[in-house]
Order: sequence, then C-alpha cells, then structure tokens
Amino acid sequence: MHRSIPALLAAGFALAVLAAMTIFTVDQRQSAIILQFGEVKQVVTEPGLTFKWPLIQNVRIFDRRILTYDSPEPERFITAEKKPVLVDSFIKWKISDVQQYYISVRGDEQLARTRLAQTVNAGLREEFGKRTVHDVVSGEREDIMNAVRSKADTELRTMGVQIVDVRLKRVDFPPEVSESVYRRMETERKRVANELRSQGSAEAEKIRADADRQREVIVAEAYRDAQKAKGEGDAKASAIYGRAFGENAEFYAFYRSLEAYRNSFRSRSDVLVVEPGNDFFKYMKSSGRPQK
Repeated sequence: MHRSIPALLAAGFALAVLAAMTIFTVDQRQSAIILQFGEVKQVVTEPGLTFKWPLIQNVRIFDRRILTYDSPEPERFITAEKKPVLVDSFIKWKISDVQQYYISVRGDEQLARTRLAQTVNAGLREEFGKRTVHDVVSGEREDIMNAVRSKADTELRTMGVQIVDVRLKRVDFPPEVSESVYRRMETERKRVANELRSQGSAEAEKIRADADRQREVIVAEAYRDAQKAKGEGDAKASAIYGRAFGENAEFYAFYRSLEAYRNSFRSRSDVLVVEPGNDFFKYMKSSGRPQK
C-alpha cells in the first residue's frame, strides 16, 4: 500500500504535465496556430481552451489587435519640382490572416515591420513624385495618405496583413533647403512689409493733407462768422449809441468823457499834455458847479 502512493503521485504528476502540454488558452485579443513539425495544422481564432497533441505539436500565439509602426527617422522624398522633403509617418496595421502571415514571414514581427515600411515608403515615394511642395504640405495631403493606404493594403494582403491607416505626422524641408526657403520667405515678408509701410505713409499723408485742408476751411469759416458777428454787434452798438445820443446828447457826451478819463488815467504814471482850455477837461472844470 505504501509503495503504491509514490506511484500514484508520479502518475498524477505525469498526467498534469501531459494535460498542460495538451491544453492551451487563446485570449480574445489573440489568434493561434497549431504547428506539427513546422507545418500549420490548425488555426484558432475563437477564444477559450484548445487542445493539441503533446510533444509533436506546438503553438504560436499572435496579437490580432491593431498595431502601430512608427518610422524611427523621417524619410527623404523628392517632389515633382525635384525638391527634397523629410516625411515623418506612421502605419496602423493588423494581422488579417494568421496562417498566411506565418507562411510569409514565419511569424517574425520585425520582418513584417520591415516589409510594411518598404511597401509604404515605395507608395509615398511614388505619390510625392507626382505632386508639388504645396500639394504635399497642405493641398493634397489627405489624398496622398488615402492612396498609399489603399495600395499598400492591396499588396500586403498577400502577406496576411491589413493596412488600417497611413498617417503623415510631419512634412519638412531638409536643413539645407530650409535655410534658403526661410531666407526667401523673410525677403518676401520684408518686401510686403515695406510695401505696406509705403501705402500706410501715403495714406497718412493723404489724411494729414485732408485734415489740414479741413482745418483751414473751418478756421476761415469761423473767422468769417466771427467777423460777421462782430460787425453785427458793432452795428447794433452804433445803433444803440445813436439812439442814446439822440435821446440825451448831454448825458451821452458826459458818459463818453468818463470813459475817456478812465482809459487815459489807468496808472499814476500816465501823463497827458493838453492845453488848459481843451474840451477834454470840460466836465472836470464844471464839476460841482451848478449850471445856470
């Protein structure tokens, strides 16, 4: 009895090992192929437990989610104008046929990435060669990505790969071209700025000239109106003086003499030399004397 216990334990362990070698699990995000001596015997796409023959069969697991290939360095392409541009892009791809994928690249993801990069770069080179710098930078950027994605997807389907998307992150000039482009842009901007300054100066002179003309007109009209008002005031004053003189000539003469005295003797230093009998002092001489 005691001798059978180790045997049972050994048998149980052997069965557990055999079961572990026979049963494997496929995640819902994965696909698997069962290989027998390097030949594909079964493709597993449904998640769950799956069985295989131990020892003679082995399993390769592949991720069927969308993967990303991001180019490590910008690629250099030539436009239709024979101008070089640096293009930074990335690829969204996934395994569509796991068996064909394994047959084409032996399940080597690095080899698959190399094939992806070569195919997409060839498509980009072709599309960039048809277009100008303006087109590839802004005008037809979306068309380029769609055309490259469609063509690369068609070619790589034979490898069991689906191209989901191709995106251009950045399109720049190489450093040697950028300097000349920036200098040309700077020159153009300076030319435009000088032209705008000239137009602004001309417009400013025009505005100043118009303002000066309006000022002269306003001043002239104001002077005319002032002179007219002054003339009307003088006329009214003369009419009032005339009526006052007509009503009481003696009082008017007395008032005018007082005004003359006030204007003549504003300061103690004022000196007036006249003959004693002059009429200027008429009212001073008669001051305080009753008139007969």
